[in-house]
Amino acid sequence: MADKTITGMTAELIAADTPAISDPAVPAARRGFPWHVIVFLAPAVIIYTAVMIVPLAETLRLSFFNRDVGGGEIFVGLQNFIQLFSDERWSVQFWNALWNNFYFFLIHMLVQNPIGVALAALLSMAHLPGRTFYRTAIFIPTMLSVVIIGFAWKLILSPIWGVSSTLLGAVGLKWLYAPWLGKEEYALTALSLISVWQYVGIPMMLIYAALLNIPDEVIEAADLDGVRGPALFFKVKLPLILPSIGIISILTFIGNFNAFDLIYATQGALAGPNFATDILGTYLYRVFFGFQLQAGDPHMGATVAAVMFLIILTGVMIYLLGVQRRMTRYQF
Repeated sequence: MADKTITGMTAELIAADTPAISDPAVPAARRGFPWHVIVFLAPAVIIYTAVMIVPLAETLRLSFFNRDVGGGEIFVGLQNFIQLFSDERWSVQFWNALWNNFYFFLIHMLVQNPIGVALAALLSMAHLPGRTFYRTAIFIPTMLSVVIIGFAWKLILSPIWGVSSTLLGAVGLKWLYAPWLGKEEYALTALSLISVWQYVGIPMMLIYAALLNIPDEVIEAADLDGVRGPALFFKVKLPLILPSIGIISILTFIGNFNAFDLIYATQGALAGPNFATDILGTYLYRVFFGFQLQAGDPHMGATVAAVMFLIILTGVMIYLLGVQRRMTRYQF
C-alpha cells in the first residue's frame, strides 16, 4: 500500500514539473516550431499561388500598362480604365454587358434561390413520399456539362426543329411560344431561366442540409407552443437558416459575375442577338482574345478583368462587413 502511495505521489510530482505542450504559459521556444502545419499546407498554398494569385497579380499589372510603339509596354496608370468607361469603342458594349450581368444576377436571386429554399423546405418533410428521388432528380442537372445543357436547350427552343412549340400546344399554351433565344427582349431572360433550372439544386441542397441541422429540441418546443405547418418554417426554421441563405446569396453573386460558358455555348462569343445576352464574361473574351475581325488587346482585356474582380470584391466585402457581422452579432 505504501509503495502504491509513493508511486502515485511521484507520478503527480513529475506531471506537475512537466509542462503540457498545449499550456499557453509554456514559452513558444520550448514548444517547437509547427513544421507539420507547413508540410500539410505547402502543396495547397503552392498550387493556389501558381493558379490564382500569380495570374491575378499579372492581370492587375497588365491593366496599368499599354502597348508601346516599339512593341513593348508603357505604364499608363488609369488610362485604360478611363477609356473603358468613356471611350465609345469600349464603353458602349461594356455598360451593356454590365447591365446584362446585373439582370442575370437578379433573375437568379429572385427566382433560383427562393425556389431552392422552397424545395428544400418540402424535401425536409419526413413524410413526403419519394423525396430521395426528387432530391436526386433536381440535383442531377448541376452535374451535367454546361455545353451539353446549352446545346440541348438550344435544340429544344429552336423554332425549326425544337419541341417546345409542340409541348406547349399539347397543353393548350401554344400562344406562349416564341423564338425566345432569337429575340432581343427575351433572349437574356430565357438564358437566365435555363441557368436557374440547371443550378437550382445547389441552393436546395445547402438549405436542405441547414434544415436538417436544426436541433430537434427546437422543433419540439415550437410544437408544444402550437407552432406548426407554414408558421413553423417562417417563424422558427427560416431565422435559423438565414446564415446559410446569406452564403448562398454571395455564392450566387460570385458565380453570376464569373458566368461565361452558358452564354458562349448557346449564343456564341458575340452573345446575340445584337449583344442582347452579352455579359462581362463574353465581353472579356472578345476584348482579350479577339473574335472575327476584332483584334485582341491583352491590356484592355486585363482592364475588364480587373473591373470584374473589383465588382466581386466589393460585393463580398459588403456581405462580410455588413450582413455577416450583423448575423453573427444577433446569433450570439
